[in-house]
Amino acid sequence: MSRRQKIEAMLADDPQDVFLRYSLAMELDKEGDHDASVAKFDELTRGAPPYVPAFFMAGQQLTRLERLDEARAYLRDGIEAARQQGDAHAAGEMSEFLASLGSAGE
Repeated sequence: MSRRQKIEAMLADDPQDVFLRYSLAMELDKEGDHDASVAKFDELTRGAPPYVPAFFMAGQQLTRLERLDEARAYLRDGIEAARQQGDAHAAGEMSEFLASLGSAGE
């Protein structure tokens, strides 16, 4: 059984487990199924509360795919979500990564 299959089996028992859903998105990225991975991260960013690490991972993945405008949008939203949740560390990491991408259109 692959790692992805194990995660999917655990999700069948607990479909709302945020960490398992995040792990599945990470596995999909590793397998090269980027659209499915980004979709899973996106679901996590829309939860209540939003899952802050999903914003950062979506931003990093989209950057690797050279989809910089989308990456910047996830990072901006993630910074705001992190601040609202009192996670200054995550907000700082995403701010630094966003700054490293430069301005749109460069």
